[in-house]
Amino acid sequence: MIKTKLAILGLGSRSTSFYLKKLNNIYNKKNGGYSTCPFLLLNANFDSINSLLPTVSEKLDTAVSYYINQIKNLNIDYLLIPNITLHETIDRLNISQNILHPVHLSIEKIKENKWEKVVLFGSLFSMKSDYIKNQFKENGIDVLLPNEKDMIFIDEVRKQIYNELETDDLLKKYHSIIQKYTEINPVILSCTELSILKPKNNKMLLDMAEIQMEAAIKEI
Repeated sequence: MIKTKLAILGLGSRSTSFYLKKLNNIYNKKNGGYSTCPFLLLNANFDSINSLLPTVSEKLDTAVSYYINQIKNLNIDYLLIPNITLHETIDRLNISQNILHPVHLSIEKIKENKWEKVVLFGSLFSMKSDYIKNQFKENGIDVLLPNEKDMIFIDEVRKQIYNELETDDLLKKYHSIIQKYTEINPVILSCTELSILKPKNNKMLLDMAEIQMEAAIKEI
C-alpha cells in the first residue's frame, strides 16, 4: 500500500473546498489522466477555532492542539493548513510533521524573484499586525501596506467572500485595486478568501495559498 504523505486540516467550508479543488487541479495537470491528489483530511469544527481568532492565546493553542494531536496519529509527513492567520498559533505548538508554511514558502519565492519590496494584502488584522511583516523584514524584504481606505475595503472583500455574498461590482473593484498596486510593486495575498476570487495572469501577484499548494504537490 502506498503511503499517503500529506494531511490537511479542514477549517472554513469555502476555504477548505478551494484548497481541495485547487490541489486536485495542480496534481492532475502534473500527472494527467484521471489523477487526483492523495491526502488525508481531518475536518475540524471551525467555529471552535474561528471564534478565538485572530489573536493568539492559550485557548486557541488548546483548540488547535486537539486536532493536531489527531493528525500526529495519521503517520504522514506533511501538514497543510488552509488558513494563513492560524500559522501564528502553529508556530507556538510543537508539531512533528513538516508544516507547509505559507509565510516561509512565500519568503523563498520572493527571494527567487529577487523582489526587495512587496505590498501586503490580507485581513485588516494581518495587514496591521507584525507577524508577517517582521518575518519579511528579517529576510530583507520591505513590506508596504495599502492606504487606510483600501485596507478597509480589502477586509470587506474578505468578509463578503467568506459569507459567499460577493457581487460582480465588489470583485471588479477588488481586482482594480490589485491592478493599481501591482503597477508599482508586487502584491502578496495573505488571506485565503482573497485568494479564492483573485484575478488571473498577473505576474506581479503572489498568492500564499497557491504557494502552499504548489509546495504540497512537489513534496508528494
